Amino acid sequence: MLRTRTIFGRTALTALAFGIVSATPAYAQESADDIIVTAQKENETQVLRKGSLGALGDKDALAVPFSIKAYSEALILNQQPLTLGQVLENDPSVRTSLGFGNASEQFVIRGFPLYGEDIAIDGLYGVTPRQLVSPELYDQVQILNGASAFLFGAAPGGTALGGTVNLQPKRAKDQPITRATVNYQSDEHFGGAFDFGRRFGDDGQFGVRINGAARGGDTSIDDEYRSSVVLGAAFDWRSDRARLSLDLAFQRVKVRHMRPMVQLNGVTAVPDAPDADTNFGQDWNYTTIRDVFGILKFEYDITDDFMFYAAGGARDTAERGVYQGFQLTDAATGDAFVTGSNIPRNDNNEAVQAGIRGKFATGPITHEINVGGSQSSYINRNAYEFGPFVRNATNGNNLYDPVQVTMPAFTALRAGDLEDPNPANRTRLSSLFASDTIGALDGMVELTVGLRRQNIFYRAYNITTGARTSRYKESATTPVVGLVVRPTETVSLYANRIEGLVQGPVAGAGTINVGEVFPPFKTVQYEVGGKVAMGRFNASLALFQTDRPQTLNEVTPQGTVFTLNGQQRNKGVELSLDGEPMDGLRIIAGLSVTDAKQRRTTGGATDGNDAIGVPEYTANANVEWDLGFLPGVTLTGRIMQTGKQMVNLTNTLQLPEWTRFDLGARYVVAVADKPVTFRFNVDNVANNSYWASSLGGYLVLGMPRTFKTSATIEF
Repeated sequence: MLRTRTIFGRTALTALAFGIVSATPAYAQESADDIIVTAQKENETQVLRKGSLGALGDKDALAVPFSIKAYSEALILNQQPLTLGQVLENDPSVRTSLGFGNASEQFVIRGFPLYGEDIAIDGLYGVTPRQLVSPELYDQVQILNGASAFLFGAAPGGTALGGTVNLQPKRAKDQPITRATVNYQSDEHFGGAFDFGRRFGDDGQFGVRINGAARGGDTSIDDEYRSSVVLGAAFDWRSDRARLSLDLAFQRVKVRHMRPMVQLNGVTAVPDAPDADTNFGQDWNYTTIRDVFGILKFEYDITDDFMFYAAGGARDTAERGVYQGFQLTDAATGDAFVTGSNIPRNDNNEAVQAGIRGKFATGPITHEINVGGSQSSYINRNAYEFGPFVRNATNGNNLYDPVQVTMPAFTALRAGDLEDPNPANRTRLSSLFASDTIGALDGMVELTVGLRRQNIFYRAYNITTGARTSRYKESATTPVVGLVVRPTETVSLYANRIEGLVQGPVAGAGTINVGEVFPPFKTVQYEVGGKVAMGRFNASLALFQTDRPQTLNEVTPQGTVFTLNGQQRNKGVELSLDGEPMDGLRIIAGLSVTDAKQRRTTGGATDGNDAIGVPEYTANANVEWDLGFLPGVTLTGRIMQTGKQMVNLTNTLQLPEWTRFDLGARYVVAVADKPVTFRFNVDNVANNSYWASSLGGYLVLGMPRTFKTSATIEF
């Protein structure tokens, strides 16, 4: 098998190299220069200063009292990311971590976690794959920094208090697209993708967009294997007043011999990071996740100024895997032991929303009103069995010299039907909302006020007997007040007070109270800032403060327990820049500084200490340079820097700051009047080894040096 993969790898690389050598301008026709310039310009738009604000609809960033931006399809294609986290790491206010005991990505926005369950698609929660998201299906990855309970409703997974991510599906555009891509990533990870989009009819009223990707093989982490297959289909119809769309998608992701996070069990120091490509995972550790999901959306212009809209979506998920924990007991020597679990899970989610948006004037005062409602339901079915939570004669290991151990017998804890899991909990979230954006002085001043009344109905069950064990029904009103002042067309100043509301967090895989749901809670955010859009560049500055309950995975002799302890208050400032200061030179850059403190902890034991897993600062700078003296060639570079992070509540353990450099190049050439783009990227050029995150109180090792190459042809 290894020989087959190696031969396949050499063949693919040889073919790719032959294509690069043979696809020179000498083979292109007279229009080659125009084709190259056009294709190069299509790659320029990386950041869009707009996005979905849920109840308020799609908005330009200058017009709203919130911090929002979007990363484009061109950026996704050029950076060749395997996961959504590799797209979001372009943002200076976002960092990526791993879920507890599984393969899921978790994101840190403004110092607060964002789980996959709380990422939206086209404004709907509950539809997105819950652990890993393949970015190939999406036209934009939109980021709203800050709380969003009024805008999007309560987050079902218990996060989205520091920010919300909304994914915009690919749909047919006026310009036809036929695209094919082949790609390779080190160590032996190969794949390909296609994208087809057309509009039909006399006025292009019908649209079809079908795209998909498949890839698989070993990654740059020693012996870690990942594969993914995704397929998306979007159908839409539009007339003078109506618009209808249907987005359907399938995703299947597999991770085998995954490198897990590291739990600290009684250690008094943070261990040195091992070599970046070290894999202290076990070869029996795997997860397979299959998601089928879709959204049906309808919009109708009742008049020129009023629109009715409705959308409904659903997701069906089947997750199977054997998971591994890695508990470090000696920071100096790296001594550790391995734990294991089997946690099959199925999810069935449904979400709907509907409303009316409109605008009118009362004398010199303008109004933009939004009224509507939403409802979503979530059923989580799972079972579990755990191995021993203590060191024994067979599960010993070492961080710096890992070995394979026998998969433990899962005898410590067991519940539910492993073959056909029973419901663990059912949740129904419903809400009604209304808002008015009041404008004066020809739009120079706009005040947004709104309320969302939300209801959370939760029921938990014994997954072995099926008996209901608990229930609660809670209601809350989450207001929003936002002010925008536009002294000029290109400058806006803003302020907001907005709340966050989430269903209580759920103890996840790897904890002995897995499935336990805590009561819902609200948070309050205050923010002031300013934005500038000067054509060649955009800039934004924000100062914020947000409070939320503090969550913790606590290691006990009986196992790891998920719990709440006190409150976390985050204060910070964000600066973000993007644009093209001179022809052919593009930048994305920014800095986020966060002061995260603990408050109201048990007995005041750690009041005033820094919160766990929140970097003191994060900074990014992405640069692209089109070489005028070498037509079609673009050089790229990125630096990411992350400040110190605390590991424990008492602040006796902390991670040092870390820096990562990425480099790359693109070459666009015309072949038979068709543009072909070749890309080569190297992430973590210096192969630095570092602890990337301590979110949740456990350590996640940064990715090793990774080579990426691809070729795309536009037909």
